[in-house]
Amino acid sequence: MSEDKVWPHHELGKKLSNWGRWGDDDQIGTLNFVTPQKRVAAAQLVRTGKSFDLGMPFDQNGPFKNGGFRNNPIHVMTLLPSDTAFSPDGLISADDMIVTGLQAATQWDGLAHAGYGGRFYNNVPAAAVNNFQGASRNSFHHAVDRLISRGVLLDIARLKGVDRLADSYEITEADLLAAEERQGVRVESGDIVLLRTGSYQWFLEGDRERFLGNAPGPCLDTCRWLYEREVAALAIDNHSGEVWPSPVEGATIPFHQVVIRDMGLTLGEMFNFEDLAADCEEDGVWEGLFCAPGLKVTGSAGSPVTPIVLK
Repeated sequence: MSEDKVWPHHELGKKLSNWGRWGDDDQIGTLNFVTPQKRVAAAQLVRTGKSFDLGMPFDQNGPFKNGGFRNNPIHVMTLLPSDTAFSPDGLISADDMIVTGLQAATQWDGLAHAGYGGRFYNNVPAAAVNNFQGASRNSFHHAVDRLISRGVLLDIARLKGVDRLADSYEITEADLLAAEERQGVRVESGDIVLLRTGSYQWFLEGDRERFLGNAPGPCLDTCRWLYEREVAALAIDNHSGEVWPSPVEGATIPFHQVVIRDMGLTLGEMFNFEDLAADCEEDGVWEGLFCAPGLKVTGSAGSPVTPIVLK
């Protein structure tokens, strides 16, 4: 990459930067918009008690092929009932463990996940992420208590009248505005936006290769909307977290670079919105209490999660 090249996403990132907005020591970025008052209001959205699991199973049938930098989780039993059958009082027990990447299935990208120019969010140097400490700054574990808020589903596939968007379709700000209008909902400060493309259906149908292929998703045009609406976090149902491949020639995940590194926005990938979207279409309620804290792994760049929406 040429050091002299002017990249459009880097220029955009300068305009949308939140560095220093919450102080030089801030490590959670836009999750600062999730206030106690916001959580109280979000809890009041639960009217029927219906719950929706938005997560992918953590098992060997996950989306990835072995041999890459991400592998599917490995589940191992470490204690079996047969190991405890000798107990005098008849106790039997079981224990287990998993070996998994923190971003091997439904997951959050934390603020130490993507950067450029040798810097992560809030001017943190690349060296702050190392083999000894992991992410010594911007670790995901700082974010866990803020990932409970009002969740708003924007169904771009239904907006376009299709089951799933076409490969590499670029979701724009106009699409987000049109989805709000169609659904009669408005994204507000501190909300967590759930963006449906329909791509998760490829995984449900067993076509992992297609699921991990060219994907519809948000492009740079949506970044200003996310900034102006003070969106706390964004969760998407595709594998890439943005349109793939990038329409910016020569760039690698430029949307990640702007929203994570410059804006400090936590980004989720591989969420399953299918049941939730069907219910929202039926009852016309596109908001709910969104709960997805993730794992409190010290020094982590991201986290696996089983997200829940309550309506």
